[in-house]
Amino acid sequence: MRHCSVQVRGLLTRDELDRYNGLMEVGGFLEDAGRYDLAYTVQKEVDILILPAIERLKDKSRTRDREEQEFLASREQDDSLPSAE
Repeated sequence: MRHCSVQVRGLLTRDELDRYNGLMEVGGFLEDAGRYDLAYTVQKEVDILILPAIERLKDKSRTRDREEQEFLASREQDDSLPSAE
């Protein structure tokens, strides 16, 4: 079973995280039993479950990028103002 990244796991809601942990446990059990066909199905469910958290991570990244651009633009604007000296 493939785990999602720590960043994505950190953005899962409590219910999503509980379900994620349960699915990973079941998937690990199935892999240990050699039932890779069923573990594949569980992995697909995990992949679907984490999609909202991935979108939340993307949104955070977009917000950070937008704030950085605004900050840089304000710095450029401050640098272009004539000094009072």
